Amino acid sequence: MGDFDNKEREEVFSKKVRAGKRTYFFDVKATRSNDYYITVTESKKRFEDGVFIKHKIFLYKEDFEKFAEGLNEVVDYIKAHQEVVEKRYEPGYESNGVEVAEDIDSKDDFSY
Repeated sequence: MGDFDNKEREEVFSKKVRAGKRTYFFDVKATRSNDYYITVTESKKRFEDGVFIKHKIFLYKEDFEKFAEGLNEVVDYIKAHQEVVEKRYEPGYESNGVEVAEDIDSKDDFSY
């Protein structure tokens, strides 16, 4: 077993979704035999110490259909039994759509 076994697999495609205090990463990766799979990572910053906590699942192509069916079923159940308000999280706006003035002094010199 070489060093490659301990490293992340090749990333083919990535989609980042910011949702309030959480960020989700949907990554398509390739195995050594070039089979694609998905990793879904939830990242949330812990307030006490600023450490990012990450939870990750791996989804393989043979499971896509069953996973999507299960996810759709539970989402439909929640929507049928409770009101679901989709929030749009836009930088510079509060959740009620009111623009927030930026405090220039609170910015750091780092770009991400």
